[in-house]
Amino acid sequence: MSTITSTPVSLTEGAINEIRRLMAEEGFDQSQLLRVGVKGGGCSGMTYILGFDQPTEEDERFNIEGIPCIMNKSHQLYLYGMEVDWQGGLNSRGFTFSNPNASKTCGCGTSFAV
Repeated sequence: MSTITSTPVSLTEGAINEIRRLMAEEGFDQSQLLRVGVKGGGCSGMTYILGFDQPTEEDERFNIEGIPCIMNKSHQLYLYGMEVDWQGGLNSRGFTFSNPNASKTCGCGTSFAV
């Protein structure tokens, strides 16, 4: 596992606040790091991964505003420059992804194609 000095993705203030809130919850496993990634599937071909996980040998580590993050090295190709935001409204609640590498996205906002 390696550490990169620049962050391949960015988090908005809203996303940072929500992630910190989740990390501060009782019972949170402090050994887990924020995983940002992709997996095959979804209506556009690929789906975003955002959650807490254990690091693996294939991961690179980076830090955003004190939040320890991991990403599989091969996922940077799809995610470099992406911004993650948190929407807390009544109509739209959850994390959103703004990915400059996506050639097509679906209506749900969690699936994309390159």
